[in-house]
Amino acid sequence: MTHAADDESRSVLLDVADDGVATLTLNRPDRHNAWNPVLERRFYQLLDEAGRDDRVRAVVLTGAGRSFCPGVDSQRLDGIAGRALDLTGRTSPAFTYAFCKPLIAAVNGACAGLGLVQALMCDVRFAARGAKFATSFSRRGLAGEYGLTWLLPRLIGTERALDLLISGRTIDADEAKELGLVSRVTEPGELLAAATAYARDLAANCSPASMAIIKHQVLTDLDASYEQAMRRAYRAMAVLAEGPDFREGIDSFIQKRPPKFPPLPADLDPPAITGTPTPALTIDPMNP
Repeated sequence: MTHAADDESRSVLLDVADDGVATLTLNRPDRHNAWNPVLERRFYQLLDEAGRDDRVRAVVLTGAGRSFCPGVDSQRLDGIAGRALDLTGRTSPAFTYAFCKPLIAAVNGACAGLGLVQALMCDVRFAARGAKFATSFSRRGLAGEYGLTWLLPRLIGTERALDLLISGRTIDADEAKELGLVSRVTEPGELLAAATAYARDLAANCSPASMAIIKHQVLTDLDASYEQAMRRAYRAMAVLAEGPDFREGIDSFIQKRPPKFPPLPADLDPPAITGTPTPALTIDPMNP
């Protein structure tokens, strides 16, 4: 029992630095950080902890060793092939998509299947030159899983999404940047430092409340009309204009000093502020 508990606690690591940046590391390098139920439980547990920790203002997600996450562990895939799929007790990747704080992916190596889903649900993606990306589903006889058929066309367009989804082909980091899957490509040894520096800038200079509401606005407005988006924007503008973050943002700008924004309020409710729930929050893995 103790050994199993130790394995779970080590499967994902969370390190919170004094600068407000937390690093979340998928830590099964012996299996290239392949996804399994143990890693899944620990990942969502620590992501939830980071979301509730006042010290954390931005999170960098990466993988230990040479891979980011190549998808579901092949040993597990072999065990479920040909059987009815049981999603009981599973947490939907929508939990990642709806995370209120900035989530930055540092893709250090192989990133495919469910690993690609998790990376694309991050807000900004850095990749090491040489990292490989693939949807993989069509090459395993699977459907487009975990909402990737909704997300990918919105990121890179319909034709490019269909190319990657129906072919399952592997692309490198430079092509991923060209397609819009990632926004930055670095040399391998510079990846984590670059992603962390970006997250550190957010933590130091951006309002946690503003970032959370802006994230919600972007996700909600994907399927909204311009008029709906404007109405939500007016509601959000009115709420934030009365809050302490706006006052601090103006004061620090005028006084030419670094801002001292308060932590993300525990009771901040972006859906209530904008008047519409985030689509990702309504996704039930048991009732898709």
